Amino acid sequence: MSDKQPIEEILKFYLLSGVSETCGSSPFAVSAVEKPTTTARPAASEASISAASALQNAGDISASATTLAELKQLLENFDGCSLKNTAANTVIGDGNPQAKIVFVGEAPGAEEDLAGRAFVGRSGKLLDKMMHAIGLNRDLVYICNILPWRPPGNRSPSDAEIAVCLPFLKRQIEIIRPEYIFALGAVAANSLLGLGETMSHLRGHWLDYQFADGQTAKVLATYHPAYLLRTPAQKSKAWADFLRFKKEISQNN
Repeated sequence: MSDKQPIEEILKFYLLSGVSETCGSSPFAVSAVEKPTTTARPAASEASISAASALQNAGDISASATTLAELKQLLENFDGCSLKNTAANTVIGDGNPQAKIVFVGEAPGAEEDLAGRAFVGRSGKLLDKMMHAIGLNRDLVYICNILPWRPPGNRSPSDAEIAVCLPFLKRQIEIIRPEYIFALGAVAANSLLGLGETMSHLRGHWLDYQFADGQTAKVLATYHPAYLLRTPAQKSKAWADFLRFKKEISQNN
């Protein structure tokens, strides 16, 4: 890496490399009494440099989009995330691009990957029912995910995958400029807000999402529909969150 690179980029590079502490002036330095036992370190370093470069490129590329159509085209041409290589489609979002309300999930599932649309599988059908119960539908909202590509086997996304995809999601939100964001699941809420909380700490109260110009949108977090399908006992809590959301938007619109 160049000595002239901003310190923020260098720190991102170290974090993506898995560095947690330093020894001397370089986190990768080997002391005089310590000898490397394998030749794997150079390869890991190259992978980390590539990841750091992808992260910077994602920010630069996404910032150039002025419409959702432009952003989708840029995203489909972006090769900085390996998830794209195993996904059938890029799933950028679904619904009304001028909506005041944006729902944000975690990542496309198998059915979403095949259809190229967000929340069309079992989770999507449950979400549609819950939205309908508070007077909403896909013509009134916009629905998207932190990741535009399905992780293989529906596994949880890695921190590096979230980091490189997040600029594209945030650019979507900047273009739409919603008044409200409903975060579906802890991964979505924590990624958007830069937090590290459990769902029990996130749900039940309003949070703020800050736009680039300093303006804010109100954020409410609840359980992801996929979690509710696996854990039906939590549906009552999610329903309370949807009613809280309905009350807020009814009072202010």
